[in-house]
Amino acid sequence: MSGLVEWYNNIMYNKNDPRTEDWFLVSAPGPLAIILVSYIYFCTSAGPRYMKNRKPYELRNVLIVYNFAQVLLSIYLFYEGLMSGWLFDYSYTCQPVDYSDNPQALRMARAAHLYFLCKLVELLDTVFFVLRKKNRQISTLHVYHHSLMPFCGWIGVRFLPNGHVTLLGLINSFVHVIMYTYYLLSSVGPSMSKYLWWKKYLTSLQLIQFCIIFVHSLQVFFNGCNLPKVMMMILLANTGIFIYMFGSFYVENYIKNQRASEKGVEERAKNVGNNVAKNKTE
Repeated sequence: MSGLVEWYNNIMYNKNDPRTEDWFLVSAPGPLAIILVSYIYFCTSAGPRYMKNRKPYELRNVLIVYNFAQVLLSIYLFYEGLMSGWLFDYSYTCQPVDYSDNPQALRMARAAHLYFLCKLVELLDTVFFVLRKKNRQISTLHVYHHSLMPFCGWIGVRFLPNGHVTLLGLINSFVHVIMYTYYLLSSVGPSMSKYLWWKKYLTSLQLIQFCIIFVHSLQVFFNGCNLPKVMMMILLANTGIFIYMFGSFYVENYIKNQRASEKGVEERAKNVGNNVAKNKTE
């Protein structure tokens, strides 16, 4: 046990970035763990029980404001990620972490911290599903994704607040600009339905981003890049899980459903043809 405690203290207080250790919710994993456990408990147990005999909340105006704010935050984070390194200075093959007080390095670190806090705010996505009794939306993929991303963001801010791994935040922020734009239009009401035909492409975009991050992270094991390999292995493992889960979701909800729909159309057409032929013979 003492060895385990020593290992934990070594990781937490000797391997971390001293510049970010006192930032909001970064100093220790305890507050984040409490938030995530509370989130999972509410969304999978307490929330549905509370709403069981209640009418769903509409929350239309709340959702419009929330989604609009998320679009603006995502645009800002994408811009900061580009201007802090990825547009001009960062290498896409190997970008070690800069632990100095370089203004550019600190700018990326602050962007990473804001990204982490945004992942916590995004837990409200599921809370709104619960309050609107959209329980079908609260899938294992949804809860796992929303639970893990804040944890990954916390690891990034505490240990790797700039450099190679921040490409995930850059691409994810771009995806969220599109995703929350879709949610914003959807929250306006049924009048926007005709403009929302591209829903399935959001899942494709999510899948593509994780494939890019997987390849981007994998290359550091072969090019001698000076990055902590344990952290990169954790990132690779989680990215692989996301690829599998988003891929399974896409196949189940779009490919199989489309095939089932096409099969149903064929069977109805066949039945109509049989009925016509039967009427003619009679």
